[in-house]
Amino acid sequence: MSDFPAATQRSRVRVPLRFNDGYSVDAEIVTFHGLADGQEHIAVVLGTPGDTPLVRLHSECLTGDVFGSARCDCGPQLREAVERIAETGGVLLYLRQEGRGIGLYNKLDAYALQDQGMDTYEANKALGLPEDDRDYTAAAQMLTALGIDRLDLLSNNPDKSAQLRTLGINVHNRVPTGVFTTPHNVRYLRAKVLQTSHTLPLAELNVG
Repeated sequence: MSDFPAATQRSRVRVPLRFNDGYSVDAEIVTFHGLADGQEHIAVVLGTPGDTPLVRLHSECLTGDVFGSARCDCGPQLREAVERIAETGGVLLYLRQEGRGIGLYNKLDAYALQDQGMDTYEANKALGLPEDDRDYTAAAQMLTALGIDRLDLLSNNPDKSAQLRTLGINVHNRVPTGVFTTPHNVRYLRAKVLQTSHTLPLAELNVG
């Protein structure tokens, strides 16, 4: 049973989504009152969610989601998630947690250190920041406000499912995302596998 304060739905609005590759889908975007961290997170409801909907917790990435940065896999993951969730019915939670919670400027500072040879986690540590500062209490509040207490989680990150379970959400299955590599993000993806046990196959990352 969850012990976090309840959040409530603030508004729901229909929004047609259109992606650069031509894919389009209609969504319903939900906003909330009472989220624990005070951030303006949104839920993107796609299709008709069933008893165990497919859900993705997607952390905001301005550089990847908006500008198509090849230094991460965030943009392709977002695009993939929208289509996969729309096919089965579910929800994408778009969480304002830039740079694994450290913020945009700090993320770009960490990029500069990565250019000097550090991996993404080492760079955060060198800046005196946590490797991952994300807390998913607000995500659990949003799901509860939407009437979702059981889900299949679209994620390669075991910490997301662990946190949701601790918060009282029944994660029935964790469904891996695709592997989206570029010459610029292989070291980043490899670090996620080795440092935080993301379920990405090393063989597909062309590393030993």
